Amino acid sequence: MSRTPQGQRASLDKQPHEVAAMFDGVAARYDLTNTVLSFGQDRFWRRATRAALGLRPGERVLDVGAGTGVSTEELAHSGAYAVGADLSLGMLHAGKRTRPGVPLLAGDALRLPFADASFDAVTISFALRNVNDTDAALRELARVTRPGGRLVVCEFSTPVNPAFRTVYLSYLMRSLPAVARTVSSNPDAYVYLAESIRAWPDQAALAARIGTAGWGRVAWRNLTGGVVALHRAIRD
Repeated sequence: MSRTPQGQRASLDKQPHEVAAMFDGVAARYDLTNTVLSFGQDRFWRRATRAALGLRPGERVLDVGAGTGVSTEELAHSGAYAVGADLSLGMLHAGKRTRPGVPLLAGDALRLPFADASFDAVTISFALRNVNDTDAALRELARVTRPGGRLVVCEFSTPVNPAFRTVYLSYLMRSLPAVARTVSSNPDAYVYLAESIRAWPDQAALAARIGTAGWGRVAWRNLTGGVVALHRAIRD
């Protein structure tokens, strides 16, 4: 893991302690930075995730990689009981300060602290690519979901228009780290962010991996031209 006076970032082998430490370092201004870097699209992506889950009042939904709980709070607007889990204690502490009514707890996506079939739905937003074993995480999400329950993965993906894709990749590698230096408490972490997005599989490749991890009826929907994709599946 690289260390600089500004902070630290994880390497692409995604060791859990490195990822947790990196997100501890960005927790203080994480929500603001995301809104700035996404030009406000993060709010739209959260609403789209909630809609894709099709939550009903009284259902139980788990939000993995919840960070400060902003996504968990959005899910609760459906009337479902939403619980957030995250590896970073710094993110959870920040969330407890700003959203004291949102249930948040420490949890590793590879070893979730819940019994089998505990939830009607599960979701993970912008965190699956930070896990060092994607397939194991998808199986663990299936474990805690009841048969017939739903999964939605909201993650950065591959823009479908070639010209837009070129512009977007340039933004990732050049402009995004520069903007992060003006708003983030740990701008070095956003170099990792850009690198991890570029290394992430495209829509079809991720769908195939979901389909081999205990999930069926896998489909996806592109948001913002494919900058983000929602993958939806049903627990077999």
